[in-house]
Amino acid sequence: MLPKTGRLLPNGDDGEVSGVSYVEMISTALHRDLGDTHRAVKTAMRWTGASERTVKNWFAATHGPNGDHLIALIRNSGEVLEAFLMMAGREEALAKIHLHKSRDALVEALNQVEGVIDR
Repeated sequence: MLPKTGRLLPNGDDGEVSGVSYVEMISTALHRDLGDTHRAVKTAMRWTGASERTVKNWFAATHGPNGDHLIALIRNSGEVLEAFLMMAGREEALAKIHLHKSRDALVEALNQVEGVIDR
């Protein structure tokens, strides 16, 4: 049997993303987005259609999501999307997402100010 290799994602000259593996980054993102409760596991199960054991493995960072499950997590979780873009070395795409969020927050704040002024 061949040993498992390539567990760390490349980024830069050292070939690692700050020494953090793919499964650890996804686990951290899931915890930040959903929390540590059983409800978090159920939510990820609903998003992906994966089994409870599989999702618990993602949260425990023993295994990571693959293929369709990863796409479903990215579709539903902003934290997983950000982790994925960081691992892919797409910081510019991540910056654009943050700029769009900031712009939306500013537009909302301006609308509230206009609402107060118009009263």
